[in-house]
Amino acid sequence: MPYMLSDRVYLYDSTLRDGAQARGVDFTVADKQAIARELDKLGIDMIEGGWPGANPNDDEFFAHPPALHKATLSAFGMTRRSGRSAENDPGLAALLESGAKAICLVGKTWDKQVASTLGVSEKENLRMIGESIAHVARHKREALFDAEHFFDGYKSNPEFALACLKSAYDNGARWLVLCDTNGGSLPFEIGDIVGQVTKHIPGDRLGIHCHNDTDNAVANSLSAVQAGARQVQGTVGGVGERCGNANLISIIPNLMLKMGFITGVTREKLPLLTHVSHFLDERLNRAPNQHAPYVGSAAFAHKGGLHVAAMAKDSTSYEHIDPALVGNQRTILVSDKAGKSSILDRLKQFGISVKPDDERVGALVSEVKQREKQGYAYEGAEASFELLARRTLAKVPEYFEVLGFRVIGERRFNAKGALVNSSEASVKLSVDGDEVMTVAEGNGPVNALDGALRKALIKHFPAVKDLQLTDYKVRILTPGEGTKAITRVLIESRDSKGRVWNTIGVSANVIDASFNALLDSVTYKLLKTLPPQGSARETRRSRSRAAGVKPRDQQEQ
Repeated sequence: MPYMLSDRVYLYDSTLRDGAQARGVDFTVADKQAIARELDKLGIDMIEGGWPGANPNDDEFFAHPPALHKATLSAFGMTRRSGRSAENDPGLAALLESGAKAICLVGKTWDKQVASTLGVSEKENLRMIGESIAHVARHKREALFDAEHFFDGYKSNPEFALACLKSAYDNGARWLVLCDTNGGSLPFEIGDIVGQVTKHIPGDRLGIHCHNDTDNAVANSLSAVQAGARQVQGTVGGVGERCGNANLISIIPNLMLKMGFITGVTREKLPLLTHVSHFLDERLNRAPNQHAPYVGSAAFAHKGGLHVAAMAKDSTSYEHIDPALVGNQRTILVSDKAGKSSILDRLKQFGISVKPDDERVGALVSEVKQREKQGYAYEGAEASFELLARRTLAKVPEYFEVLGFRVIGERRFNAKGALVNSSEASVKLSVDGDEVMTVAEGNGPVNALDGALRKALIKHFPAVKDLQLTDYKVRILTPGEGTKAITRVLIESRDSKGRVWNTIGVSANVIDASFNALLDSVTYKLLKTLPPQGSARETRRSRSRAAGVKPRDQQEQ
């Protein structure tokens, strides 16, 4: 059935700002860049990067924004301060200097807070909103007005709350976002108030931003869309302050699969939902919620008994959607047969063609399951998974062999009485039968290992000089074992061509886990840089090309 224009709902993700306000969440710049790239791949229309001028991390993020192919980058800030003009407000200046193509300005719409918090008249508040939005619009940025505490304001004084919206609307705001800031409204209230607002402002100019303090943020968002709003704001997994925000991971499939709306997420991209959800968990160094709707490992899990027996004849009666639509899979808890279709899907993404009945696929499924028991989690380490898959299919060259490594740490006071920490690492490799041993010092054991490994390889593989480690995370998998616990290390790497990849290592020894993740990072770089390896002669030719040296048979006599 063809869709009308009004069936399009726009998605605005605020994970990088709202999510950062959650207890225990502390995004690095690398985290924010990586998450933004994944949201862009999914098909999110607008990604809020943070608040320029509020903290160094947000400033650095906007100074080095990720390359987005579909999504528009948005910067968040507030309307001008009372007593200043929009042109002379430092906050607005920082937003415009951020380079973001969209700017979302928060302003008060509850008469009570205008008086008690801002201490200004209602007329001044309307001027603050209108002049700020007009200033942004004049600079050719897409202007959004975040109507803070709108639903409380509407219940208190609907005329004033609507006047705030009109001030933004009349001065060029593309979106007027109705915020349930304290999360206290219920779905029937949201639907009724949004319906009333659409009598004054077109629904395709209205957005909804709900907090989850009554566990109704998803329902409230859907109710607003049903009443006419056409932008939905939320975060991945609902991460946010207090009880969190509206969960886009649940909202998106509900909009598309249950309500028939279209979004920037296509049907082809919808299976990325599970990956994006788990990707955020890995960046936050936390275990995914097994019982999360749509994307949790238990969302389509069935235990043995009558239920499972009946599913063999009619699975649609026991699952509300096909799990594959959102990138998940059915799991029969008494069986180990699940997972093959998911593996085949990921192989296809890597450009690896293999027949479903190839016995190596079954071996890969078994290997992944075994590694997951050991603590591996490949959602946040796609590069390591691709290497594992290609190794199982005999498609990764043995560029070098690690014969051993050693790390020495020293903590002492120098002659001036200052505390000094230093690390030294030695790595022994075999490349084409030649043994190479190198030593490097570093700012910590991982940095020293990285330096020694690359020093050993750079003569044979100059491409590793281009490799840069940008993030490092350690997670304790067995906290009950104290210092003997199994640890998981995730490393993010990038190169000058803008490629970014993540690798994983697991071991009871954190240095060993780190080294394994480093090895995968270097190997992945070589795999993506060097031509496919064939004979020993072709191997040498490939390395020579990488070093800028002509093969002997092409050199001048």
